[in-house]
Amino acid sequence: MSDESILPNSQSTTPTQTPWWISDSQPLPAPIPVRRIATVTWYMAVAMSLLAGVVGALIGRSSFVGSNQLVSVHNSVERAPNSIAGIAARVSPSVVEIDCESSAGSDTGSGFFINNNGYVMTNNHVVEGAVLSGGKITVKLFDNHFYTAKLIGRDTSYDLAVLKIDLTNTAALQLGDSDKVEVGDAVIAIGSPLGLQGTVTSGIISAKNRPVTTSSDTSAGESSYIDALQTDAAINPGNSGGPLVDASGAVVGVNSAIASLGQNTSGQPGSIGLGFAIPINQAKKTAEQLIKSGHSTYPIVGLSLDSAFTGPGAKIANIPTAIKAGGPAEKAGLHAGDIILEIDGQPIATASDMVVAIRSHSVGDTITLKYQRGTVTKSVSVTLVASQ
Repeated sequence: MSDESILPNSQSTTPTQTPWWISDSQPLPAPIPVRRIATVTWYMAVAMSLLAGVVGALIGRSSFVGSNQLVSVHNSVERAPNSIAGIAARVSPSVVEIDCESSAGSDTGSGFFINNNGYVMTNNHVVEGAVLSGGKITVKLFDNHFYTAKLIGRDTSYDLAVLKIDLTNTAALQLGDSDKVEVGDAVIAIGSPLGLQGTVTSGIISAKNRPVTTSSDTSAGESSYIDALQTDAAINPGNSGGPLVDASGAVVGVNSAIASLGQNTSGQPGSIGLGFAIPINQAKKTAEQLIKSGHSTYPIVGLSLDSAFTGPGAKIANIPTAIKAGGPAEKAGLHAGDIILEIDGQPIATASDMVVAIRSHSVGDTITLKYQRGTVTKSVSVTLVASQ
């Protein structure tokens, strides 16, 4: 409490008025006693407060020292099963690290069990170098046990591969439905970025149906075309082949690629929040084919595209062999030089867009192509067939 707080507000007195506590017939009271009383009272208040604080501190110290009076607590914090921590705890034991040795050196990727018989899904580019050079592929489990892996099959077109280790009763992850994923859905990425096994990052689905084209140094010019899920969950080198799971813990994608502004000082591109995953519906179909026969197919129209054409649209190459004899394109009446503008009503900007759009379908699907020939625009239906 301040000295002034016990006095009337002097601002309310005008220059022509005499304050009530000043009398013309009385001498002005000495102000010191009043201030002293207030000062002493203030000192007493502070002293009492300090004393109360000291007593409180002593009481508090006494109660803490007497630990028998404390309320008991759990040794661990309970976390909801659908929290990030809860999902990570359930999913992580089914995610593996994949170490590959090739003539070019060693590399690390990720993978996950897709059934209980030791089958592991990963990216083709993770294992390709070791496969082509006769190197060794090792799977490291969550509990740090190591197993030599056998390649069951790989598919360059979708950047997928299936491995198998000699282990049964492996806890497989549930595969979700990537067609039902919506932009904004929460997702979690788990893998071994830069060899750091069991790393968990979270984010959302940033976009769907992103046409992404990737290639590897060892694929002899072969490229992968992915109708990708985009996520801002941090994905870095080594995350490749690991699962992207939804808020229930079901796999909705296989982490495969990242966009990068450049390279950091270590020579490794880092995450800038633009990661891409192969939709699990596509990955599942390919994995089933690889497990069944060791190889897989993808849908085609039966034509060759002009990679030099800058669009808009995808131009059928102006060469005699551009249209495959007896293929869907020939049956639909397409000609060399035609420009594909749309597939099922979706605009096509480049040749890569068209390949991605075709490969996002299944063999036997019927699609509608809108194309331009000279000044005429037409639409035709085409039934996709399997690649040979």
